[in-house]
Amino acid sequence: MSRALLSGRATIPRRILQQGWPVLVGQWASMAFGVLDTAMTGHASPVALAAMALSVSIYITVFIGLTGVLHALIPIAAQHFGARRLPAIGHAWGQAVWLSLGLSMLGALAMMFPDAWLAMSGNVDPAVRAQVAGYLSMLALALPAALLFRTVYALNTAISRPKMIMAINIAGIGFKAFFNWLFIYGKLGLPALGAVGAGLSTALVFWLSIAVSALILCRDPFYRQFLLRIGRPHWKTLGELLRLGVPMGASYLIEVTSFTFMALLVAREGIYATGGHQIMANVVALCFMMPLALGVSTGAQVAQAIGAGYPMRARRIGTAGLALAVTGALLTIAVIMLARHPIVRAYTADPGVGAVASGLLGLLALFHLSDAMQCMTSYLLRAYKVAVGPMLIQAGALWGIGLLGGWWLAFGPAAGALSGLIGTLLPGAPVGAGTMWLMAALSMAVSALLLQCVYWRVAGRATPAQPSASA
Repeated sequence: MSRALLSGRATIPRRILQQGWPVLVGQWASMAFGVLDTAMTGHASPVALAAMALSVSIYITVFIGLTGVLHALIPIAAQHFGARRLPAIGHAWGQAVWLSLGLSMLGALAMMFPDAWLAMSGNVDPAVRAQVAGYLSMLALALPAALLFRTVYALNTAISRPKMIMAINIAGIGFKAFFNWLFIYGKLGLPALGAVGAGLSTALVFWLSIAVSALILCRDPFYRQFLLRIGRPHWKTLGELLRLGVPMGASYLIEVTSFTFMALLVAREGIYATGGHQIMANVVALCFMMPLALGVSTGAQVAQAIGAGYPMRARRIGTAGLALAVTGALLTIAVIMLARHPIVRAYTADPGVGAVASGLLGLLALFHLSDAMQCMTSYLLRAYKVAVGPMLIQAGALWGIGLLGGWWLAFGPAAGALSGLIGTLLPGAPVGAGTMWLMAALSMAVSALLLQCVYWRVAGRATPAQPSASA
Protein backbone atom coordinates (compact mmCIF):
# COMPACT_ATOMS: atom_id res chain seq x y z
CA MET A 1 0.00 0.00 0.00
CA SER A 2 1.42 3.38 -0.97
CA ARG A 3 1.91 6.31 1.39
CA ALA A 4 -0.55 8.28 -0.70
CA LEU A 5 -3.24 5.74 0.01
CA LEU A 6 -2.48 5.90 3.71
CA SER A 7 -2.56 9.70 4.01
CA GLY A 8 -5.31 12.25 4.51
CA ARG A 9 -7.82 12.02 7.36
CA ALA A 10 -10.56 13.74 5.37
CA THR A 11 -10.49 11.02 2.73
CA ILE A 12 -10.92 8.09 5.12
CA PRO A 13 -14.75 7.94 5.04
CA ARG A 14 -14.70 8.45 1.28
CA ARG A 15 -12.31 5.53 0.81
CA ILE A 16 -14.42 3.32 3.05
CA LEU A 17 -17.48 4.18 0.97
CA GLN A 18 -15.60 3.74 -2.31
CA GLN A 19 -14.75 0.18 -1.38
CA GLY A 20 -17.96 -0.39 0.56
CA TRP A 21 -20.55 0.44 -2.09
CA PRO A 22 -19.51 -2.34 -4.51
CA VAL A 23 -19.50 -4.75 -1.56
CA LEU A 24 -22.98 -3.53 -0.61
CA VAL A 25 -24.34 -3.88 -4.14
CA GLY A 26 -22.74 -7.29 -4.47
CA GLN A 27 -24.19 -8.42 -1.15
CA TRP A 28 -27.62 -7.09 -2.07
CA ALA A 29 -27.37 -8.95 -5.36
CA SER A 30 -26.43 -12.11 -3.49
CA MET A 31 -29.26 -11.56 -1.03
CA ALA A 32 -31.62 -11.12 -3.96
CA PHE A 33 -31.37 -14.91 -4.32
CA GLY A 34 -33.06 -15.32 -0.94
CA VAL A 35 -35.57 -12.57 -1.69
CA LEU A 36 -36.51 -14.23 -4.98
CA ASP A 37 -36.82 -17.61 -3.30
CA THR A 38 -38.96 -16.25 -0.47
CA ALA A 39 -41.20 -14.10 -2.67
CA MET A 40 -41.64 -16.65 -5.46
CA THR A 41 -42.32 -19.59 -3.14
CA GLY A 42 -44.55 -17.32 -1.04
CA HIS A 43 -46.74 -16.75 -4.07
CA ALA A 44 -46.65 -20.45 -4.92
CA SER A 45 -48.18 -21.74 -1.65
CA PRO A 46 -47.88 -21.43 2.17
CA VAL A 47 -46.42 -24.95 2.19
CA ALA A 48 -43.63 -23.95 -0.19
CA LEU A 49 -42.89 -20.82 1.85
CA ALA A 50 -42.74 -22.80 5.11
CA ALA A 51 -40.39 -25.32 3.47
CA MET A 52 -38.21 -22.44 2.27
CA ALA A 53 -38.05 -20.95 5.77
CA LEU A 54 -36.95 -24.21 7.37
CA SER A 55 -34.58 -25.20 4.57
CA VAL A 56 -32.85 -21.84 4.47
CA SER A 57 -32.44 -21.92 8.24
CA ILE A 58 -30.55 -25.20 7.97
CA TYR A 59 -28.51 -24.23 4.91
CA ILE A 60 -27.54 -20.82 6.22
CA THR A 61 -26.41 -22.37 9.51
CA VAL A 62 -24.00 -24.62 7.62
CA PHE A 63 -22.94 -22.16 4.93
CA ILE A 64 -22.31 -19.13 7.13
CA GLY A 65 -20.29 -21.11 9.67
CA LEU A 66 -18.04 -22.50 6.95
CA THR A 67 -17.82 -19.12 5.23
CA GLY A 68 -16.53 -17.58 8.45
CA VAL A 69 -13.60 -20.01 8.45
CA LEU A 70 -12.68 -19.03 4.89
CA HIS A 71 -12.94 -15.32 5.68
CA ALA A 72 -9.77 -15.66 7.75
CA LEU A 73 -8.13 -15.09 4.38
CA ILE A 74 -9.29 -11.43 4.42
CA PRO A 75 -7.15 -10.06 7.30
CA ILE A 76 -4.25 -12.38 6.44
CA ALA A 77 -4.12 -11.33 2.78
CA ALA A 78 -4.89 -7.69 3.61
CA GLN A 79 -1.94 -7.45 5.97
CA HIS A 80 0.27 -9.05 3.28
CA PHE A 81 -1.09 -6.47 0.82
CA GLY A 82 -0.32 -3.56 3.15
CA ALA A 83 3.22 -4.89 3.62
CA ARG A 84 3.58 -5.50 -0.16
CA ARG A 85 4.18 -9.23 0.30
CA LEU A 86 2.27 -9.94 -2.92
CA PRO A 87 3.34 -13.56 -3.66
CA ALA A 88 2.29 -14.49 -0.13
CA ILE A 89 -1.27 -13.48 -1.08
CA GLY A 90 -1.33 -15.96 -3.96
CA HIS A 91 -0.01 -18.72 -1.72
CA ALA A 92 -2.58 -18.01 1.02
CA TRP A 93 -5.43 -17.96 -1.52
CA GLY A 94 -4.39 -21.35 -2.91
CA GLN A 95 -4.44 -22.89 0.54
CA ALA A 96 -7.88 -21.36 1.14
CA VAL A 97 -9.07 -23.20 -1.96
CA TRP A 98 -7.99 -26.51 -0.43
CA LEU A 99 -9.69 -25.54 2.80
CA SER A 100 -12.93 -24.69 0.98
CA LEU A 101 -13.03 -28.13 -0.65
CA GLY A 102 -12.60 -29.89 2.67
CA LEU A 103 -15.22 -27.74 4.35
CA SER A 104 -17.71 -28.33 1.53
CA MET A 105 -17.61 -32.07 2.17
CA LEU A 106 -18.36 -31.53 5.86
CA GLY A 107 -21.17 -29.12 5.05
CA ALA A 108 -22.80 -31.36 2.46
CA LEU A 109 -22.79 -34.22 4.94
CA ALA A 110 -24.50 -32.05 7.57
CA MET A 111 -27.31 -31.19 5.14
CA MET A 112 -28.04 -34.75 4.11
CA PHE A 113 -29.88 -35.48 7.38
CA PRO A 114 -32.67 -32.87 7.60
CA ASP A 115 -34.74 -34.90 10.08
CA ALA A 116 -32.10 -34.31 12.75
CA TRP A 117 -32.54 -30.56 12.28
CA LEU A 118 -36.32 -30.70 12.10
CA ALA A 119 -36.59 -32.63 15.37
CA MET A 120 -36.78 -29.33 17.28
CA SER A 121 -39.62 -28.07 15.09
CA GLY A 122 -42.25 -30.43 16.43
CA ASN A 123 -44.77 -32.05 14.07
CA VAL A 124 -43.80 -30.59 10.70
CA ASP A 125 -46.32 -31.14 7.92
CA PRO A 126 -45.17 -34.13 5.79
CA ALA A 127 -45.51 -32.05 2.61
CA VAL A 128 -43.25 -29.40 4.10
CA ARG A 129 -40.76 -32.00 5.33
CA ALA A 130 -40.50 -33.56 1.86
CA GLN A 131 -39.73 -30.22 0.23
CA VAL A 132 -37.13 -29.44 2.90
CA ALA A 133 -35.27 -32.67 2.13
CA GLY A 134 -35.35 -32.01 -1.61
CA TYR A 135 -34.25 -28.39 -1.27
CA LEU A 136 -31.27 -29.32 0.91
CA SER A 137 -30.16 -32.06 -1.48
CA MET A 138 -29.96 -29.43 -4.21
CA LEU A 139 -28.02 -27.04 -2.00
CA ALA A 140 -25.55 -29.77 -1.09
CA LEU A 141 -24.63 -29.76 -4.79
CA ALA A 142 -24.23 -25.98 -4.68
CA LEU A 143 -22.01 -25.86 -1.58
CA PRO A 144 -18.58 -26.62 -3.15
CA ALA A 145 -19.05 -23.87 -5.74
CA ALA A 146 -20.42 -21.47 -3.13
CA LEU A 147 -17.40 -21.93 -0.83
CA LEU A 148 -14.91 -21.73 -3.70
CA PHE A 149 -16.53 -18.46 -4.68
CA ARG A 150 -16.02 -17.16 -1.13
CA THR A 151 -12.26 -17.59 -1.52
CA VAL A 152 -12.42 -15.33 -4.57
CA TYR A 153 -14.57 -12.90 -2.57
CA ALA A 154 -12.06 -12.89 0.30
CA LEU A 155 -9.14 -12.33 -2.06
CA ASN A 156 -10.75 -9.36 -3.77
CA THR A 157 -11.89 -7.88 -0.47
CA ALA A 158 -8.36 -8.05 0.98
CA ILE A 159 -6.84 -6.19 -1.97
CA SER A 160 -9.65 -3.58 -2.15
CA ARG A 161 -10.99 -4.80 -5.50
CA PRO A 162 -14.66 -5.71 -4.83
CA LYS A 163 -16.24 -4.74 -8.16
CA MET A 164 -15.53 -8.11 -9.76
CA ILE A 165 -17.68 -9.91 -7.17
CA MET A 166 -20.36 -7.25 -7.51
CA ALA A 167 -20.58 -7.74 -11.27
CA ILE A 168 -20.82 -11.53 -11.01
CA ASN A 169 -23.52 -11.34 -8.33
CA ILE A 170 -25.57 -8.84 -10.32
CA ALA A 171 -25.41 -11.03 -13.40
CA GLY A 172 -26.45 -13.98 -11.27
CA ILE A 173 -29.76 -12.31 -10.33
CA GLY A 174 -31.08 -12.62 -13.86
CA PHE A 175 -30.14 -16.28 -14.11
CA LYS A 176 -31.58 -16.97 -10.66
CA ALA A 177 -34.93 -15.33 -11.49
CA PHE A 178 -35.18 -17.24 -14.76
CA PHE A 179 -34.26 -20.60 -13.24
CA ASN A 180 -36.68 -20.01 -10.35
CA TRP A 181 -39.46 -19.27 -12.82
CA LEU A 182 -38.66 -22.51 -14.62
CA PHE A 183 -38.32 -24.85 -11.68
CA ILE A 184 -40.56 -23.42 -8.94
CA TYR A 185 -43.64 -23.00 -11.12
CA GLY A 186 -42.87 -25.69 -13.71
CA LYS A 187 -42.63 -23.65 -16.91
CA LEU A 188 -41.73 -24.78 -20.43
CA GLY A 189 -43.02 -28.26 -19.74
CA LEU A 190 -40.96 -28.83 -16.57
CA PRO A 191 -42.56 -30.13 -13.35
CA ALA A 192 -43.44 -27.57 -10.66
CA LEU A 193 -40.89 -28.31 -7.91
CA GLY A 194 -41.70 -25.53 -5.43
CA ALA A 195 -38.93 -25.04 -2.88
CA VAL A 196 -36.90 -27.86 -4.44
CA GLY A 197 -36.81 -25.91 -7.70
CA ALA A 198 -35.45 -22.88 -5.84
CA GLY A 199 -32.60 -25.03 -4.55
CA LEU A 200 -31.83 -26.38 -8.00
CA SER A 201 -31.66 -22.89 -9.48
CA THR A 202 -29.28 -21.79 -6.69
CA ALA A 203 -26.94 -24.69 -7.46
CA LEU A 204 -26.84 -23.82 -11.17
CA VAL A 205 -26.10 -20.14 -10.52
CA PHE A 206 -23.30 -20.84 -8.03
CA TRP A 207 -21.51 -23.15 -10.46
CA LEU A 208 -21.83 -20.53 -13.21
CA SER A 209 -20.42 -17.90 -10.83
CA ILE A 210 -17.31 -19.87 -9.91
CA ALA A 211 -16.66 -20.69 -13.56
CA VAL A 212 -16.77 -17.00 -14.50
CA SER A 213 -14.60 -15.92 -11.55
CA ALA A 214 -11.98 -18.57 -12.34
CA LEU A 215 -11.84 -17.32 -15.92
CA ILE A 216 -11.29 -13.74 -14.73
CA LEU A 217 -8.52 -14.72 -12.31
CA CYS A 218 -6.72 -16.53 -15.12
CA ARG A 219 -7.17 -13.86 -17.80
CA ASP A 220 -6.96 -10.51 -15.95
CA PRO A 221 -3.32 -9.25 -15.90
CA PHE A 222 -3.90 -7.51 -12.55
CA TYR A 223 -3.87 -10.81 -10.67
CA ARG A 224 -0.54 -11.96 -12.07
CA GLN A 225 1.39 -9.97 -9.47
CA PHE A 226 0.05 -12.26 -6.74
CA LEU A 227 1.26 -15.46 -8.40
CA LEU A 228 -2.07 -17.16 -7.69
CA ARG A 229 -1.52 -20.88 -7.35
CA ILE A 230 -3.12 -23.82 -5.60
CA GLY A 231 -0.12 -26.13 -5.29
CA ARG A 232 -0.01 -28.79 -2.62
CA PRO A 233 -1.57 -28.42 0.82
CA HIS A 234 0.79 -26.44 3.05
CA TRP A 235 0.06 -27.36 6.62
CA LYS A 236 1.61 -24.29 8.21
CA THR A 237 -0.50 -21.93 6.10
CA LEU A 238 -3.60 -24.07 6.57
CA GLY A 239 -2.91 -23.97 10.30
CA GLU A 240 -2.75 -20.15 10.24
CA LEU A 241 -6.05 -20.02 8.36
CA LEU A 242 -7.67 -22.40 10.81
CA ARG A 243 -6.32 -20.69 13.95
CA LEU A 244 -7.98 -17.47 12.91
CA GLY A 245 -10.78 -18.98 10.85
CA VAL A 246 -12.21 -21.45 13.37
CA PRO A 247 -13.10 -18.80 15.99
CA MET A 248 -14.28 -16.51 13.18
CA GLY A 249 -16.45 -19.30 11.80
CA ALA A 250 -17.69 -20.03 15.29
CA SER A 251 -18.70 -16.37 15.69
CA TYR A 252 -20.53 -16.49 12.37
CA LEU A 253 -22.16 -19.75 13.43
CA ILE A 254 -23.20 -18.41 16.82
CA GLU A 255 -24.84 -15.41 15.22
CA VAL A 256 -26.64 -17.29 12.48
CA THR A 257 -27.80 -20.18 14.68
CA SER A 258 -29.33 -17.66 17.03
CA PHE A 259 -31.81 -16.99 14.23
CA THR A 260 -31.95 -20.22 12.27
CA PHE A 261 -32.76 -22.19 15.42
CA MET A 262 -35.32 -19.52 16.15
CA ALA A 263 -37.03 -20.39 12.85
CA LEU A 264 -37.08 -24.06 13.79
CA LEU A 265 -38.66 -23.22 17.16
CA VAL A 266 -41.17 -20.75 15.71
CA ALA A 267 -42.35 -23.51 13.36
CA ARG A 268 -44.23 -24.92 16.37
CA GLU A 269 -46.71 -22.05 16.01
CA GLY A 270 -47.74 -23.10 12.51
CA ILE A 271 -47.32 -22.16 8.87
CA TYR A 272 -48.38 -18.52 9.28
CA ALA A 273 -45.93 -17.86 12.08
CA THR A 274 -43.16 -19.59 10.11
CA GLY A 275 -43.89 -17.56 6.99
CA GLY A 276 -44.07 -14.26 8.91
CA HIS A 277 -40.83 -15.05 10.69
CA GLN A 278 -39.17 -15.81 7.35
CA ILE A 279 -40.20 -12.42 5.96
CA MET A 280 -38.89 -10.65 9.07
CA ALA A 281 -35.63 -12.60 8.88
CA ASN A 282 -35.25 -11.77 5.20
CA VAL A 283 -35.80 -8.04 5.77
CA VAL A 284 -33.32 -8.09 8.66
CA ALA A 285 -30.78 -9.84 6.44
CA LEU A 286 -31.24 -7.25 3.70
CA CYS A 287 -30.76 -4.41 6.20
CA PHE A 288 -27.65 -6.16 7.53
CA MET A 289 -25.98 -5.85 4.13
CA MET A 290 -25.12 -2.17 4.69
CA PRO A 291 -23.17 -2.58 7.96
CA LEU A 292 -21.69 -5.77 6.54
CA ALA A 293 -20.38 -3.92 3.47
CA LEU A 294 -19.01 -1.11 5.61
CA GLY A 295 -17.47 -3.64 8.01
CA VAL A 296 -15.80 -5.58 5.20
CA SER A 297 -14.42 -2.38 3.65
CA THR A 298 -13.30 -0.85 6.94
CA GLY A 299 -11.80 -4.08 8.26
CA ALA A 300 -9.77 -4.65 5.09
CA GLN A 301 -8.38 -1.11 5.16
CA VAL A 302 -7.56 -1.36 8.87
CA ALA A 303 -5.68 -4.62 8.22
CA GLN A 304 -3.82 -3.03 5.31
CA ALA A 305 -2.77 -0.12 7.55
CA ILE A 306 -1.62 -2.55 10.26
CA GLY A 307 0.42 -4.51 7.72
CA ALA A 308 1.99 -1.30 6.43
CA GLY A 309 2.97 -0.26 9.96
CA TYR A 310 0.55 2.63 10.53
CA PRO A 311 -1.34 1.88 13.78
CA MET A 312 -2.73 5.42 14.20
CA ARG A 313 -4.08 5.31 10.68
CA ALA A 314 -5.72 1.97 11.46
CA ARG A 315 -7.45 3.46 14.49
CA ARG A 316 -8.72 6.48 12.56
CA ILE A 317 -10.14 4.21 9.87
CA GLY A 318 -11.92 2.18 12.55
CA THR A 319 -13.47 5.28 14.11
CA ALA A 320 -14.72 6.49 10.73
CA GLY A 321 -16.19 3.07 9.99
CA LEU A 322 -18.13 3.02 13.25
CA ALA A 323 -19.58 6.48 12.55
CA LEU A 324 -20.65 5.41 9.06
CA ALA A 325 -22.24 2.22 10.41
CA VAL A 326 -24.43 4.14 12.90
CA THR A 327 -25.47 6.70 10.27
CA GLY A 328 -26.33 4.01 7.74
CA ALA A 329 -28.31 2.03 10.32
CA LEU A 330 -30.45 5.00 11.27
CA LEU A 331 -31.24 5.77 7.63
CA THR A 332 -32.12 2.13 6.95
CA ILE A 333 -34.45 1.97 9.95
CA ALA A 334 -36.28 5.12 8.82
CA VAL A 335 -36.86 3.76 5.31
CA ILE A 336 -38.08 0.34 6.45
CA MET A 337 -40.44 1.73 9.07
CA LEU A 338 -42.03 4.12 6.58
CA ALA A 339 -42.48 1.39 3.95
CA ARG A 340 -43.27 -1.52 6.28
CA HIS A 341 -46.67 -2.49 4.87
CA PRO A 342 -45.77 -2.26 1.14
CA ILE A 343 -42.69 -4.37 1.86
CA VAL A 344 -44.77 -7.09 3.50
CA ARG A 345 -47.24 -7.07 0.59
CA ALA A 346 -44.34 -7.57 -1.81
CA TYR A 347 -43.45 -10.79 -0.01
CA THR A 348 -46.87 -12.36 0.38
CA ALA A 349 -50.54 -11.92 -0.47
CA ASP A 350 -51.62 -14.16 2.41
CA PRO A 351 -53.24 -11.98 5.15
CA GLY A 352 -52.26 -14.35 7.98
CA VAL A 353 -48.58 -14.39 7.05
CA GLY A 354 -48.65 -10.63 6.42
CA ALA A 355 -50.12 -9.85 9.86
CA VAL A 356 -47.37 -11.81 11.60
CA ALA A 357 -44.62 -10.16 9.53
CA SER A 358 -45.99 -6.64 10.11
CA GLY A 359 -46.08 -7.23 13.85
CA LEU A 360 -42.53 -8.58 14.04
CA LEU A 361 -41.13 -5.67 12.00
CA GLY A 362 -41.91 -3.41 14.97
CA LEU A 363 -38.65 -4.63 16.52
CA LEU A 364 -36.49 -3.66 13.55
CA ALA A 365 -35.17 -0.39 14.99
CA LEU A 366 -33.66 -1.87 18.16
CA PHE A 367 -32.45 -4.98 16.42
CA HIS A 368 -30.81 -3.37 13.39
CA LEU A 369 -28.96 -0.60 15.23
CA SER A 370 -27.42 -3.14 17.62
CA ASP A 371 -26.69 -5.53 14.77
CA ALA A 372 -24.91 -2.82 12.78
CA MET A 373 -22.65 -1.94 15.71
CA GLN A 374 -21.72 -5.49 16.57
CA CYS A 375 -21.03 -6.28 12.91
CA MET A 376 -18.66 -3.35 12.38
CA THR A 377 -16.87 -3.98 15.68
CA SER A 378 -16.39 -7.66 14.86
CA TYR A 379 -14.72 -6.84 11.53
CA LEU A 380 -12.44 -4.29 13.20
CA LEU A 381 -11.30 -6.86 15.74
CA ARG A 382 -10.67 -9.42 13.00
CA ALA A 383 -8.43 -6.89 11.25
CA TYR A 384 -6.24 -7.06 14.37
CA LYS A 385 -6.51 -10.89 14.19
CA VAL A 386 -8.54 -10.95 17.41
CA ALA A 387 -11.27 -13.58 17.15
CA VAL A 388 -11.48 -15.76 20.27
CA GLY A 389 -12.71 -13.06 22.66
CA PRO A 390 -15.47 -11.87 20.30
CA MET A 391 -16.54 -15.47 19.80
CA LEU A 392 -16.98 -15.96 23.55
CA ILE A 393 -18.90 -12.69 23.91
CA GLN A 394 -21.27 -13.60 21.09
CA ALA A 395 -21.78 -17.09 22.48
CA GLY A 396 -22.78 -15.74 25.88
CA ALA A 397 -25.01 -12.96 24.56
CA LEU A 398 -26.62 -14.46 21.46
CA TRP A 399 -26.94 -18.05 22.65
CA GLY A 400 -27.39 -17.36 26.36
CA ILE A 401 -29.69 -14.33 26.34
CA GLY A 402 -31.13 -14.55 22.84
CA LEU A 403 -31.63 -18.21 22.01
CA LEU A 404 -31.79 -19.88 25.43
CA GLY A 405 -33.53 -16.95 27.11
CA GLY A 406 -35.92 -16.64 24.19
CA TRP A 407 -36.78 -20.34 24.29
CA TRP A 408 -37.28 -20.20 28.07
CA LEU A 409 -39.77 -17.32 27.80
CA ALA A 410 -41.40 -18.38 24.53
CA PHE A 411 -41.70 -22.16 24.59
CA GLY A 412 -40.00 -23.34 27.78
CA PRO A 413 -41.01 -23.33 31.47
CA ALA A 414 -41.83 -19.58 31.41
CA ALA A 415 -43.78 -19.71 28.13
CA GLY A 416 -46.18 -16.80 27.81
CA ALA A 417 -44.52 -14.69 30.49
CA LEU A 418 -44.13 -11.81 28.03
CA SER A 419 -47.49 -12.19 26.30
CA GLY A 420 -48.77 -8.84 27.57
CA LEU A 421 -45.63 -7.01 26.46
CA ILE A 422 -45.64 -8.71 23.06
CA GLY A 423 -49.30 -7.84 22.52
CA THR A 424 -48.52 -4.18 23.23
CA LEU A 425 -45.23 -3.82 21.35
CA LEU A 426 -45.86 -6.22 18.45
CA PRO A 427 -49.58 -6.39 17.68
CA GLY A 428 -50.34 -9.24 15.30
CA ALA A 429 -47.23 -11.25 16.19
CA PRO A 430 -47.61 -14.66 17.83
CA VAL A 431 -46.39 -14.66 21.43
CA GLY A 432 -43.67 -17.25 20.79
CA ALA A 433 -42.22 -15.61 17.68
CA GLY A 434 -42.47 -12.13 19.21
CA THR A 435 -40.72 -13.25 22.38
CA MET A 436 -37.90 -14.89 20.44
CA TRP A 437 -37.30 -11.75 18.37
CA LEU A 438 -37.43 -9.46 21.42
CA MET A 439 -34.81 -11.51 23.26
CA ALA A 440 -32.70 -11.65 20.08
CA ALA A 441 -32.73 -7.85 19.88
CA LEU A 442 -31.69 -7.52 23.53
CA SER A 443 -28.90 -10.06 23.12
CA MET A 444 -27.59 -8.19 20.07
CA ALA A 445 -27.45 -4.95 22.07
CA VAL A 446 -25.45 -6.67 24.84
CA SER A 447 -23.06 -8.20 22.30
CA ALA A 448 -22.48 -4.84 20.59
CA LEU A 449 -21.69 -3.11 23.88
CA LEU A 450 -19.21 -5.74 25.06
CA LEU A 451 -17.47 -5.95 21.67
CA GLN A 452 -17.01 -2.18 21.73
CA CYS A 453 -15.23 -2.46 25.08
CA VAL A 454 -12.87 -5.09 23.68
CA TYR A 455 -12.20 -3.15 20.48
CA TRP A 456 -11.14 0.09 22.13
CA ARG A 457 -8.85 -1.84 24.45
CA VAL A 458 -7.22 -3.69 21.52
CA ALA A 459 -6.91 -0.58 19.36
CA GLY A 460 -5.46 1.37 22.30
CA ARG A 461 -2.79 -1.25 22.97
CA ALA A 462 -1.82 -1.34 19.27
CA THR A 463 -1.49 2.46 19.03
CA PRO A 464 1.71 4.17 20.27
CA ALA A 465 1.25 6.82 22.95
CA GLN A 466 3.07 9.40 20.82
CA PRO A 467 2.33 8.62 17.15
CA SER A 468 4.84 9.59 14.55
CA ALA A 469 4.02 12.17 11.90
CA SER A 470 3.90 9.51 9.21
CA ALA A 471 1.17 7.57 11.02
